[in-house]
Amino acid sequence: MAKIESSFKNMALSLTLISLIASACLAFVYQITKGPIEASVMNKKISAIKTVIPEFNNNPDAEMFRLPTGEGDSLDIYPAKKDGNLLGFVVNTYSPSGFSGNISLMAGFKTDGTIINIAVLEQKETPGLGTKMTGPEFKDQFNDKNPAEFVLKVKKDGGQVDAITAATISSRAFCDALQRAYKTLFTGKEWNDSAVPPVPGNTSQAEPIKDNN
Repeated sequence: MAKIESSFKNMALSLTLISLIASACLAFVYQITKGPIEASVMNKKISAIKTVIPEFNNNPDAEMFRLPTGEGDSLDIYPAKKDGNLLGFVVNTYSPSGFSGNISLMAGFKTDGTIINIAVLEQKETPGLGTKMTGPEFKDQFNDKNPAEFVLKVKKDGGQVDAITAATISSRAFCDALQRAYKTLFTGKEWNDSAVPPVPGNTSQAEPIKDNN
């Protein structure tokens, strides 16, 4: 009996030691890959900003600020300027309602609310169907449209958007993300000289976010 108990103890100690080593290895790998992953994500965002509003020559990331959506979260807003003049804003927006989960967009707006261009950052939609949201045939229909007049719903739902054939759910999610961006940025908008709009429903100015990492 004593021999069996000793074997159980040795097994427990071995399993504990293996778990500790595995945890240490995972933590080490995380620390090594954290920087490159964050850099890759940021490069992808900057590339999308250049696609959406290519004329800027400021550093939108350094001037990034956040505004609340009214749904308990916030969106990152990137001011795009040329020679100090405000061209518009690029909003990192999303929808949780895609056919296969979240979709993420970078949507560019002029200061009057007109959509400049849109880049798809992330989507996991059905290949050949929902994935067509990344193509110009679908997403370019929003360019030069102002959501104050252009109804951001698919025509099946009473809007003005031509849905992707056989991918209505994906099309709705795209519209939802774009509507969230527009509503967040332009609800109660009043821009000052620093191009930082007030938080909707609040008279205080939204502060640019400083990344301390």
